[in-house]
Amino acid sequence: MIRHPDIRYAATIAARSARVAGVLLVTAAMVTTASFAQTVPVPKPAPKGRDGAPAGGPAVTGATQTPPNPVIPDPRRNVPSSIFQTFDANQKAQAAKVSAYLSSLQTLVGNFVQVGPDGSKTQGDFYIQKPGKVRFEYDAPSPIDIVADGSSLVVRDRKLATQDVYPLSQTPLRFLLSDRIDLMKDTNVVSVSADDVYVSVTIEEKQALVGTSRLLLMFGAKDGQLKQWTVTDPQGYDTTIAVYNLDSSKKLDPGMFKIDFTNYGPSPG
Repeated sequence: MIRHPDIRYAATIAARSARVAGVLLVTAAMVTTASFAQTVPVPKPAPKGRDGAPAGGPAVTGATQTPPNPVIPDPRRNVPSSIFQTFDANQKAQAAKVSAYLSSLQTLVGNFVQVGPDGSKTQGDFYIQKPGKVRFEYDAPSPIDIVADGSSLVVRDRKLATQDVYPLSQTPLRFLLSDRIDLMKDTNVVSVSADDVYVSVTIEEKQALVGTSRLLLMFGAKDGQLKQWTVTDPQGYDTTIAVYNLDSSKKLDPGMFKIDFTNYGPSPG
């Protein structure tokens, strides 16, 4: 039977998503396998810079010294998906505050804890340089690094010396890495809510060949700082990443965000 090129393309994308899904914001399952699952170890300090000095300074935005327990969304939650969703003045004001906060960030360094769809935990360090650059380094035994150089994003397996390459523009990560963003204008916001602990904003994306995915961003209600995000893939699986020990003053080495196409080949298959 002859398969239509679009169908073959969709199948290829789905297969790759299944391999690296869950590593971060591209998809949701790689680190959920038993070989990558690990118990969260003893708390460690914020990441050190390339000069060996600990990250710090007046712009340290998170006072947490221990890994947080990520808030796992109820998988049965019902999020409105209508593009005609309306918001009241308070919701619009909350979204505006979140937009202003995200737009104000130029660099951000910290630690993260990731919870996969099966409940397994991994953790590591992350480095953001806006616009468009990020590096996620997973702690052992995970061999995974994620690097975005402003246009492309790679999910790298150091053990296999392979990497999957994606256009950054096709990943939800671009919302966090945009130089300036107005959530209400630049994204399809389908939900804005707030309580005494969190302000939550849900963004929905629909892609013809892949399906519908959602990005749930959560910020502290009192300090307005980024606390965690959850990516829901088109199959409905959630991957949650909580961040802590945040520092927005650290100067980063541009070389951290260069993609190595020489020592890492494309993922087989």
